[in-house]
Amino acid sequence: MNNTTSPSTSSISTANTPAPVVTKQGGRGFQRATLFVIWAWLIIFALIPNILVIAASFLTRNEDKFLTLPVTLDNYIRLIDPLYLKVFLHSLSMAGMTTIICLLLGYPFAYLVSKADKKWQSLLMLLLVIPFWTNSLVRLYAVKLIMAANGLLSTLLINLGLINEPLQILYTQKAVIGGLVYLLFPFMVLPLYAVFVDLRDDYILASKDLGANKLQTFWHVILPLTTPGIISGVLLVLLPAMGMFYVADILGGSRNLLVGNIIKSQFLDARDWPFGAAASVLLTLAMALLIIAYRASSKRIGKTDYNEVA
Repeated sequence: MNNTTSPSTSSISTANTPAPVVTKQGGRGFQRATLFVIWAWLIIFALIPNILVIAASFLTRNEDKFLTLPVTLDNYIRLIDPLYLKVFLHSLSMAGMTTIICLLLGYPFAYLVSKADKKWQSLLMLLLVIPFWTNSLVRLYAVKLIMAANGLLSTLLINLGLINEPLQILYTQKAVIGGLVYLLFPFMVLPLYAVFVDLRDDYILASKDLGANKLQTFWHVILPLTTPGIISGVLLVLLPAMGMFYVADILGGSRNLLVGNIIKSQFLDARDWPFGAAASVLLTLAMALLIIAYRASSKRIGKTDYNEVA
């Protein structure tokens, strides 16, 4: 008798082999474990701390325990005190100027990078993010050395004969805004670059075919389609600019405070945790409003439909 198995029989038996259920179960187990780690991380390090900050903002200051009952709204009422309101408005103005400068510089920069060759795009974006490889505090001290009266900038301008006296930039509002722009500029460019890369050329060509000039094409086509990137960039620049207290400490002195300086002083110096928490909640609410505006703008231009057409 011949016990040799024919090739057809072997292939049939191989085809009838059941699928590796263990692999599917293992994949599902890995997916569940990953989701569990992500949710646990968000709950422990994001949700719970924010809940604690919100709860602390309604409590009363205590010299021994930092926080105590009763529950009160006095911390939020203090935020409209003329002293703190002036600091908040001053901080908002500096953060607003920083955001406007980053937008005016970042919008054309992101557009030009998106229109460059692919190899140059990668190089330019790499040069943009290289500063992130160095600690921001170290880079800020380098900026301080450049802005100082006897620093690199003043020395260079004096040697070129453009000025006769050293520039008095350090410890001014201009120095704070300059430091904020230097640190936050990439956060404006990255979301703008993303929307410009996704911007379809046929929309621009259709606008030209309909008789629109360059200004009309920009105003009615390019600007609305890039609005989510603008709002996202504003979200990533405006609120962090209000909270980067170390920039004001190093470059601005005591006359150019940010909201972050108030929060830091309340937690570390005055030991008024409830009031510091209330100021933190105020910044969180501002961020929530910007996120809502971002989602509304994405829906308004039909971002989902745009992706489906693409």
